[in-house]
Amino acid sequence: MITQKQTTLAIFAVPALLLAAAFLGNLFVEGWNWSGFDFLVAAILLFGTAALISLVRAVVKNRNYRIIISLLIVAILVLVWMELAVGIFGTPFAGS
Repeated sequence: MITQKQTTLAIFAVPALLLAAAFLGNLFVEGWNWSGFDFLVAAILLFGTAALISLVRAVVKNRNYRIIISLLIVAILVLVWMELAVGIFGTPFAGS
């Protein structure tokens, strides 16, 4: 049986692994030009998402609602990430 502590660890391990992969990509992939600010924004987005999902898991008791709310949080993360990367909505925060 997977414990609550193991699940929380897994929730926060995913952003750490994604940032580590991005860091390695920044070092070894030509054309990958993330600045320190880019890593900071990515860390805030990824760990903020993990924190919100962890909060949902602790507060929401109904399993179906937990899944739906968590998927909604991830969908919002994807939309924000896409906007910052390529500007799908045309806000002033869009990347070039």
